[in-house]
Amino acid sequence: MEKGNNISSLQDQNQLAQAQQSILHLQHAVQQAQSHLNDDILEQIRHSMERAERSIEQAAKVTHDEGAMDLVRRDYEQQKQAIENIMQ
Repeated sequence: MEKGNNISSLQDQNQLAQAQQSILHLQHAVQQAQSHLNDDILEQIRHSMERAERSIEQAAKVTHDEGAMDLVRRDYEQQKQAIENIMQ
């Protein structure tokens, strides 16, 4: 579905909620890595990042709420920054 289609606000909210949930999973993996980094946690982070990116892309295709999308993207970027800090 593209933005120009007649889609409900509920679908927009669902896609945004999925993106936010994916970012929360990523945040959890980042928190685990901060306390005990290992190969399993690194794999979880990689998987969570991929999932979050896909969810954000899907939400961007259907939502008309640019403010919410900006917030989701900022949250994701904060997690990416936290991952970079852990890896240093």
